[in-house]
Amino acid sequence: MRAARLVLFAAAMVAVGLAAPHIGEYPQRVLLVMGIEIIMVVSMALSNGFTGVFSLSHVGFIGLGAYASAILTLPVTAKHAYLRDLPGFLGHVSLGFLPATLIAGALCVVVAFLVGLPLMRLSGHYVTVATLGLLVIVNVVLVNADAFTRGSRTFTGVLPYTDIWWVLGWLAVTWLVCSRVAYSPFGRAMRVSREDLVTAEAVGIDVLPTRMTAFVISAFFCGVAGALYAHYLTSFSPHAFYFPLMIQLLVMLVIGGMASLTGASVGVVVVTILSEVLRNLERGFQLGALHVPPLYGASQVTLGVIFILIMVFRPQGLLGDRELVLVPRSRRSRAAGMPREETEVQA
Repeated sequence: MRAARLVLFAAAMVAVGLAAPHIGEYPQRVLLVMGIEIIMVVSMALSNGFTGVFSLSHVGFIGLGAYASAILTLPVTAKHAYLRDLPGFLGHVSLGFLPATLIAGALCVVVAFLVGLPLMRLSGHYVTVATLGLLVIVNVVLVNADAFTRGSRTFTGVLPYTDIWWVLGWLAVTWLVCSRVAYSPFGRAMRVSREDLVTAEAVGIDVLPTRMTAFVISAFFCGVAGALYAHYLTSFSPHAFYFPLMIQLLVMLVIGGMASLTGASVGVVVVTILSEVLRNLERGFQLGALHVPPLYGASQVTLGVIFILIMVFRPQGLLGDRELVLVPRSRRSRAAGMPREETEVQA
């Protein structure tokens, strides 16, 4: 059954990749960004939704991954032109996209491990505020590290490596790894610590390693997504990886459902489609005799209202903790600690 799901998943990825060049440039760009955001939000769901540690630092990892990959892949001539103060080992080397992306993810793993050791011991609002502080620190470092990032100025000259196949490939890897971790015995320990920390410790679950593992894996894929995003934008500044992006990703995660990888993906799709439709409508339109004038900013207001309504009437998100693909129901029921029959009834 799982093999059949994997085959269908792979076939869907290939079908999307083959169809993308034929749907027009604008829809293709929307699809590309949507895929990158799914990688971001799914990796955030693994840490935020399955461990109960609500972290606001993931956009910082995205920014680190973006700048690390951009610096590593930048041609040597470009480095000599406007990054003259780079250390020798960086100023005289230019890597390919894949090794640069892997190094960017590894850098985020190292940072996540170092900061996670103290932060993952916290719970509730304390860890949320602490991880927000980490995001601020990363942004300050990016702004002031002139020799590496050009400071607050726009970092340009990044090669446009990102295409639909790179995005789909990393999306598949992210989904497979996160689903494997979330719906394993280790994932069950994550869920128990999320629901009741005291009970988890009472039954012998070491909470820190479960949180740390989810946090580190999540940071790796955020770094990868940052690399993809950087080589899609080709020009960016530290502001691109700060509060606006953090809020956007959190809205997608919460709307879809924090406790579901499928829900995280659905949240990205719903918010992206609504944003694009509303953004086009707010320019004004003609419907028969009715003329609607431009209402700039109406898309953000409408999305804000939708977000409030979902929080009031369905705080668990559109999908709650349900999964639709890749994860067999028997594995989901074991991970949740419920009989298979009960899980199937709820699904």
